[in-house]
Amino acid sequence: MTNPLDTLLALPGPRSLRALDWPRPLDVLVMAPHPDDFDAIGLTLRHLHGLGHRLQLAVLTGGAGGVEDGFEGAVDAAAKVALREAEQRASCAFFGLPADRLQFLRLWEGAPESEDAARLRAWMAARPADLVFLPHGNDSNRTHRRTYEAVRAAAAAIGSQAWACLNRDAKTLGMRPDLVFEFGEEEAAWKAQLLRHHRSQQERNLRTRGEGFDARVLAVNREAAREVGEPLPYAEVFELQRLGPPSP
Repeated sequence: MTNPLDTLLALPGPRSLRALDWPRPLDVLVMAPHPDDFDAIGLTLRHLHGLGHRLQLAVLTGGAGGVEDGFEGAVDAAAKVALREAEQRASCAFFGLPADRLQFLRLWEGAPESEDAARLRAWMAARPADLVFLPHGNDSNRTHRRTYEAVRAAAAAIGSQAWACLNRDAKTLGMRPDLVFEFGEEEAAWKAQLLRHHRSQQERNLRTRGEGFDARVLAVNREAAREVGEPLPYAEVFELQRLGPPSP
């Protein structure tokens, strides 16, 4: 089985996502470990959405551990998950993603691992994709690594031939920059507004790090642009991998 992106994406990088001539409207899955990971690559996704590609977002975990006790009255895991999912719905509404393209899978919350794996496979199998965005496997965050491993296993099991875009974030330990979405201050301001919909993360970062979630993500983008030699001040950067069964 082939993917219409094989010829386009097999070329050496780094290359600008803005310059790619997509062969047709694509089916794109975004596999977010936590609520807010969609937003961390929000400008790349806005670009694809604006070109008419169909985006589907799965948030794999509730992210309760990222909410401080008592924030907006949330003191138990259920309340914290509900709060973070509400933040994600609000950010997706601001983005312009239709509500029916967002699903919270709530994996790894105590169910047998085989059941979680089956649910992930079923969700992906029902949405055949050309392109899948997910975190890089070389990451210090355990949930990011687990997402990478689980999505790759699910793709292999269902015979997916999608290309994966593995994104750089604050905890990525190293990667190859194959694709770059470069941007300036005006787009950075829009992205900061998108990120601030995650108020629990914005306030926690302000209190514990002295800078907001928005500033932290944009600092990663600024450093990425510097490292790949982009003339614009910011960049979202991705490594490409082919998903699906291993080559014989």
